[in-house]
Amino acid sequence: MEIRSTTEQDRDVFVETLLVPFGLAPDTPAEDGGGVWWAAMELDRGVLAVADDGKPIGTAGAYSFELTLPGGAIVPVAGVTAVGVLPTHRRQGVLTGMMRHQLAELRERGEFLSVLLASEAVIYRRFGYGPATYTRRLTVPRHRSDLAAPRAGGAADTGTVEVLRRAECVDLMEEVYDRYRRTQPGAVSRPHHWWALRAGQPPIAPAPRYVAVHRDADGVPDGYASYSRGDYDHVTKTLTLTVDETIAVDDAAFTALARYVLQHDLMTKIVFKHLPTDHPLRWQLADFRAGEVTDETDWLWVRLLDVPRALTARGWFADGELVLDVADAFLGEHNRYLLTVRDGKAECVPTDREPDLSLDVSDLGSIYLGGTTPSTLIRAGHIRAHHPDAAALADTLFRTDRAPHALHWF
Repeated sequence: MEIRSTTEQDRDVFVETLLVPFGLAPDTPAEDGGGVWWAAMELDRGVLAVADDGKPIGTAGAYSFELTLPGGAIVPVAGVTAVGVLPTHRRQGVLTGMMRHQLAELRERGEFLSVLLASEAVIYRRFGYGPATYTRRLTVPRHRSDLAAPRAGGAADTGTVEVLRRAECVDLMEEVYDRYRRTQPGAVSRPHHWWALRAGQPPIAPAPRYVAVHRDADGVPDGYASYSRGDYDHVTKTLTLTVDETIAVDDAAFTALARYVLQHDLMTKIVFKHLPTDHPLRWQLADFRAGEVTDETDWLWVRLLDVPRALTARGWFADGELVLDVADAFLGEHNRYLLTVRDGKAECVPTDREPDLSLDVSDLGSIYLGGTTPSTLIRAGHIRAHHPDAAALADTLFRTDRAPHALHWF
């Protein structure tokens, strides 16, 4: 078996090989080459596994994204994608070989973080990835969808909401999403060529959608909700409005957009597909029990390729010191670091001091963005605390001012 990097000349064979493990048939691309989810694939970042007889048997790819970290830093990150092995060649070391090749390439590029969306949760931890952000679905019956008046007496929204078709506001959505992702920890960028090529899922993909656009008091767009109506179910006599995503630069814009879709006529229920686990919308309902939470799941998985660079890149919200003993079995590495935080900045250097915590690099990925507390993984038996105060110390250091959330699909 040979594992090699790909170029643009490998696009057809790469895509044809990739589709087989997922049981997918090739879509018919638009005349301009856009409109299919792989249109934005960066073949200079791909990996192809080839059997001894010359047949391609596996693929792995990566996108060039930016990731917003706690504290507001925006850093380059590899978005790993298109990972698959032909069913006839599974459990023969193909995936392991490709992942090892890919991680080496990422390091050669000078990248210190990679992220992915895991099709199966049992696959990627052994390669050093840990679940780091989470998302949930919220379903609200239309007849119980009233929002309560805010008890704190907040200022009324002075903006406006208008409804456009997707094709009318792509540039607007791109601009609003970019504003949003720069302030939301865990958010991944959507490069311009994704929108131009219509690569991905709605609202990037060209599937028909209505888009509710919120503008602030000065007429500046600061939020949108992309949604569609499902088919009428003649058995249950229900009609569902599904919101792909609600993007807003502040809570006021989100609330205005939520109120719009929740009050849509003729609907039986409204489904918000992607909400952070700590989102206040359920608390804003006049009937708290009206919001049904389902499909709570992991979303973004994080892998640290350079621990000191990663830990010093993010912002911190408490001062202190922590000694981390980090094992990276997949890359055959084991290092101990002294993490020192002062005034929101961290220094991370090798040390021979006794550790406060011993953990796998995948667990470090899980706590890195603040979406999982170290004490949770200590209680789960993933992380070893070496003294009684270690869990509280780690929780204090790794806490963030805002829960991470990602909803970009790649």
